[in-house]
Amino acid sequence: RSDARHASVTFAGGVELHDFYVPAGGDEPDPAINDKFAHKLQFLDEMTAWSSEQSNPKAKRILVGDLNIAPLESDVWSHKQLLKVVSHTPVEVERLQILQDSHDWVDAVRHFVPEPEQLFSWWSYRSRDWRESNRGRRLDHVWVTPALTKGLKSASVFAEARDWIKPSDHAPVVVDIDI
Repeated sequence: RSDARHASVTFAGGVELHDFYVPAGGDEPDPAINDKFAHKLQFLDEMTAWSSEQSNPKAKRILVGDLNIAPLESDVWSHKQLLKVVSHTPVEVERLQILQDSHDWVDAVRHFVPEPEQLFSWWSYRSRDWRESNRGRRLDHVWVTPALTKGLKSASVFAEARDWIKPSDHAPVVVDIDI
């Protein structure tokens, strides 16, 4: 498929910002019977190949986006209940870890909010009271290359945006970086 799922910009000083949207993957976490899930895994493999080609310990790169994967147990409301749900399956988590390792990406948000603290950026519209049920997932990520780690100042999820009129099911993730 030819997807328009990667936008990038290079700022003065050579800092690159890459924004990705990883396909959601449909409902069934089996690539043999779900083309959407197969596409998601293929896209992650393509991202990893791109990231590996770009790998440079001195590079100043930021990767952001809706990666549609909650990798850690503390990134979902119930690890056990979501192990077979698209966005938290072992195969997705493994592929995301391979991607992260391909360029030594640092999870900028978890740099400030370490495990085991729960952290979510997405809550389903299906819940009448998203705050009370708090059945969230952390699907939105900000990663930096090691060269930018020293510049990390703060990170937060602006969950209050979910209370806006006609909100997104995703809340903005904000990372302050001194570049």
